[in-house]
Amino acid sequence: ILKRVTLKERQKQHMARGLPKQKPIAGVKQVIVVASGKGGVGKSTTAVNLALGLMANDPSKSVGLLDADVFGPSIPKMMNLRGNPELSHSNNLMIPLMNYGVPCMSIGFLVEDVAPIVWRGLMVMSAIEKLLRQVEWRGLDYLVVDMPPGTGDVQLSITQNIPIAGAVIVSTPQDIALLDARRGAEMFKKVNVPVLGLVQNMSVFHCPNCNHQTHIFGSDGARQLADTLGVSFLGDVPLHLNIRETSDRGQPVVVSSPDSPEAAAYRRVASAVVQRLQEVDSSQADGTESR
Repeated sequence: ILKRVTLKERQKQHMARGLPKQKPIAGVKQVIVVASGKGGVGKSTTAVNLALGLMANDPSKSVGLLDADVFGPSIPKMMNLRGNPELSHSNNLMIPLMNYGVPCMSIGFLVEDVAPIVWRGLMVMSAIEKLLRQVEWRGLDYLVVDMPPGTGDVQLSITQNIPIAGAVIVSTPQDIALLDARRGAEMFKKVNVPVLGLVQNMSVFHCPNCNHQTHIFGSDGARQLADTLGVSFLGDVPLHLNIRETSDRGQPVVVSSPDSPEAAAYRRVASAVVQRLQEVDSSQADGTESR
């Protein structure tokens, strides 16, 4: 056990060696990253509805949304936003586009809608730096960051350059998705980003005709993985036509169908995220390690 602990400490020291000093984003109190080990599990939909759920649960909170999924930006479509951001006259920073009370920034605002983003690593890193440092965020309690899927350069760059309050990992119950979700959670642990917990998306399908429940992708896989990793389970989100249709229309379910069970599921996830942030803050103040 001693050897294993020592090896983990050495790995953390190696990861931290030579890393840039983290610099907070001006105008932002806490950064929440929403990540997934693989694409297609509903990460962006979760990020959008998490941001709106945080505001729905506590209207006094100001929440922003940053689309860091450079190669597949979805936030402009889901938030029904288009156009180029204006520049502030005072500091020449980009002013986020706003909808549903949420200021948003995405690489999708800076390129043509259907233009493929075929960039090498340096261009990607430059774009991420621009999104992190050249946006005028004002008085945000939370900035929700929609990360690209996987565990690559973009994820490392973001975690190394800004302090992150915690990471939310999104997965379906499917075994192959859970394998990648585990890799994502382990990556955040290695770079000392608190894992707030796992969200199990597309957990169950309710037949609209007979209301029969079918676990298309399996059942409770993300909950079991959370137990295995020793992290929190933040909640289930069903596989529902309403979520897909509202996302495609640019009218996220939390704002367009606030009384629906689907919207309630996202609000419960948002509540669990806030609770976990409070636990992480308390544990850091006490000098202990939170789950």
